[in-house]
Amino acid sequence: MQVVQGHSPFKNLLNRYENELIVATGKGEPAVVMSEYGFKKILSLDEYASYFENIDPVSQYKTWTTCGTETGHANSLEPNNDILSEKVKAAFVVSDPVDWGRDIQVLCDILKSGGLPGQKCSDQPALYFAADDLEYQAAFPTERLGMGAFRIALECIFNSIHYRPLEYKSYGKPNPFVFKNAERILTQIQLNHHGEDVKSHSFRTIYMVGDNPSVDIKGAQQAGHPWFSILTRTGVFRGKDNDSDFPADMVVDTVEEAVEFILHRE
Repeated sequence: MQVVQGHSPFKNLLNRYENELIVATGKGEPAVVMSEYGFKKILSLDEYASYFENIDPVSQYKTWTTCGTETGHANSLEPNNDILSEKVKAAFVVSDPVDWGRDIQVLCDILKSGGLPGQKCSDQPALYFAADDLEYQAAFPTERLGMGAFRIALECIFNSIHYRPLEYKSYGKPNPFVFKNAERILTQIQLNHHGEDVKSHSFRTIYMVGDNPSVDIKGAQQAGHPWFSILTRTGVFRGKDNDSDFPADMVVDTVEEAVEFILHRE
């Protein structure tokens, strides 16, 4: 089974940033994720911020601590690498950030300074988001703010304090790139298993099963053929009928029902 995650497209940027200093933020271990993709000089935003005294002006009021699993990762950088003098070439938002205030502050410092906090304004380093979901369904009864909300907050603040608007690229749904990339991976898997004789055969149908009309269903619609969208009432969408803004090809109550429908149809 091939698993494609929201941040999987970041691997396509390896040739550009493999040996450049980059930072990554998000819950879990974002730097480890990027390191596994092959990036050599990667720091989590948490680790990067620790090099700059007073960069987070309210840090003394924060009583929580973060897991130190990524701290050792910074030591894998070249011994002569001086974080305080080398410019960050790109920033990656791998998943939902934990400390929004600190991350927005430090990202603004990096992006408006040209890659080195505390310096004068310069050309903005690249900024990439793994997804752009405004909301998602978690354990709480109502939706939680996602990476798309963080992007909006960062963009609004950055555009208010900088003379140039924020530039960024988001790879997540509903970007058609995500769906085309998944189709490409499926095609490669098909080739690996069946050989060259399937090159001339395209997929008749690829099913998108999701619970968010504005992300999952909209993305499948924009991608077009051969995508078939199935909307489930298991998360963001809980409506009785189909979504009015982004109606799916099929609506079911559960993922299990979606799978049963696909198996029966095929």
